[in-house]
Amino acid sequence: MTSQPPFLPFALPDTGEEEIALVAEAIRSGWVTTGPKAKRFEQEVAAFLGDERLHCMAVNSATAGLHLALEALGVGPGDEVITTTHTFTATAEVARYLGADVVLVDIDPRTLCIDVNQVEAAITARTKAVIPVHYAGLAADMPALMAIARKHGLKVVEDAAHALPTTSAGRLVGTLDSDFTVFSFYANKTISTGEGGMVVTRDAALAERVKIMRLHGINRDAFDRFRSTTPAWYYEVVAPGFKYNLTDIAAAMGLAQLAKLPRFLERRQYLAARYREQLSSLPLILAPEPPPGETHAWHLYVIRLDATARLGRDALIQALSDRGIGTSVHYIPLHRQPYWRDRYSLNAEMFPHSEAAYQRMLSIPLFTAMTDADQDRVIAALHELLG
Repeated sequence: MTSQPPFLPFALPDTGEEEIALVAEAIRSGWVTTGPKAKRFEQEVAAFLGDERLHCMAVNSATAGLHLALEALGVGPGDEVITTTHTFTATAEVARYLGADVVLVDIDPRTLCIDVNQVEAAITARTKAVIPVHYAGLAADMPALMAIARKHGLKVVEDAAHALPTTSAGRLVGTLDSDFTVFSFYANKTISTGEGGMVVTRDAALAERVKIMRLHGINRDAFDRFRSTTPAWYYEVVAPGFKYNLTDIAAAMGLAQLAKLPRFLERRQYLAARYREQLSSLPLILAPEPPPGETHAWHLYVIRLDATARLGRDALIQALSDRGIGTSVHYIPLHRQPYWRDRYSLNAEMFPHSEAAYQRMLSIPLFTAMTDADQDRVIAALHELLG
């Protein structure tokens, strides 16, 4: 009797001796909270994005970053923030932290990103900001969205949790014309600090507000205060801030990961191309490709069963699990979640494209540490089950 190969997870961080060495260096230095490595990580993300005008601020999660961005923009009670129903709850919940209301709109059925036409239709006198999501690593239609935002005087905060490095109109996400971009470095993202994120803006005043609010509303950077060689104990609390700073231990891991990002992207592109080639004969809608000349980060590889598939989505997930292959679903739309559904009286008929995608979608393994043989297992299983 042959034993089944080890379980293949849906995602796994790709770490090695470089991360271990830099984390150990941070621990040995005595700087285990926010310190020189966090500052260097911010500088190196800005250098990677290639725009010297950018302010990059490390935070302990992308959720924290989105919250800080909306707070800096003055979002509050009485305001509305538009985003897509087809996202993780963090994208929307940050508006509720500030007392604003959330307006959810449907997605483009091809890209699975926010439908910009529906954004414009949803704008009211109360609308303050829009949060587009670059789904799975593919950029939303930012030129169209920014045109709408300028027309109506709206703020734009990009949820770029999936989108390092992604391009839109030939420019890296993070260097576009929005007010803020927020990246995630969660365990399964294109680079990982375990938990963490980065807030990016060109606006110096907005950046200063984020820096103050990410650490208790203190008007001096804690790192500068603690590294001073002269007594520097005095500080002032100028606002009721938050505790959203990134530790040097996490930033050390981020530095090692960022150095590997070009290789990581190349591997993700290779794996996505193999899926496209090897799965094209199956009854599937494969993950959408980026427009010519653009970069897709390939954070996720999302497939959708077409109407002729002999298995439903849930049965396929179970059959793959029985064969030792992990999957996930991105996402259970917000209109199906009890809090959002009940607060805003939402139903599936209001979001036909998100609902149709949800009913038939699953994310299959795609991570840089997976081997060709790992991917062959996924491909073979899908052919066995759907071919």
